[in-house]
Amino acid sequence: MQDFELIVVDDASVDDTPRVVEHFAAANIKYLRHARNQGAAAARNTGISNSQGRYIAFLDDDDEWLPDKLRLQFARLEASSMNVGAVYTGWLVVHGLTGNVLSQQRPSLKGYVFDSMFVRGFIAPTSTFLCRRSCFEKVGLLEESLQYCEDHDMWLRIAKEFMIDYIDEPLVRYTGPDFDRPSLSTNYDGVIRGKEAYLKKYAGVFVRHPAIQCLLHVELGVLHCYKGDMSKGRASFRTAMRINALERRTYFNFALSLLGARLFKTLKASKERWLAVS
Repeated sequence: MQDFELIVVDDASVDDTPRVVEHFAAANIKYLRHARNQGAAAARNTGISNSQGRYIAFLDDDDEWLPDKLRLQFARLEASSMNVGAVYTGWLVVHGLTGNVLSQQRPSLKGYVFDSMFVRGFIAPTSTFLCRRSCFEKVGLLEESLQYCEDHDMWLRIAKEFMIDYIDEPLVRYTGPDFDRPSLSTNYDGVIRGKEAYLKKYAGVFVRHPAIQCLLHVELGVLHCYKGDMSKGRASFRTAMRINALERRTYFNFALSLLGARLFKTLKASKERWLAVS
């Protein structure tokens, strides 16, 4: 599969990306740099807007495509009807520092999967997808104002209009969570704004799924507590209780918030590390 263009979007990085791209200089490689950091949604939109092909695939800088990924996805979409908008693949979850494979994940959702994807909250890493350009022509580009879950929002909008298919084979090495290095998830303000915008945008759908709405408010409460705003955190936990009084995690986190910001964050981080190991 050699008939492709590679668009490298440098979102105002401070590493040696320009030198690396120059080393691989070729006619089908285009290098674009943002003057200031604009976030993942803007970077992907820059790539989409500057692409020429009928199909568009994404590759985050810490992920890796394995051989045959594009070839197999291209063949699947070429053989499918136009109402199949995207094909994703299985993936390997690897440790960010060691590169060791932590798990192997296989796809399970295909067809018109909007409701299932909304309930699950995740279908696959963005690096596993190949999409028709017509998807973005119909639903638009990524919403840069979300700042968080913007890729999930994009797949939801595409899934509302198109069928989704998959290739079972793991063809992407996806870098999983690494508790020893910073990530976008430590940008509490941005994540909070993104979750609040997501709750507002899909308010009509959340009416059918109160359990999911409850958990999002729990997540908001945890983020507020991580940020040190315990009063807002407890307010989010109370909202979650009103939506779904049977969700035990709400009460656990509310009780934890009474211990203060430092102890809350320490205990939550310890729990996450224990779950990651186990």
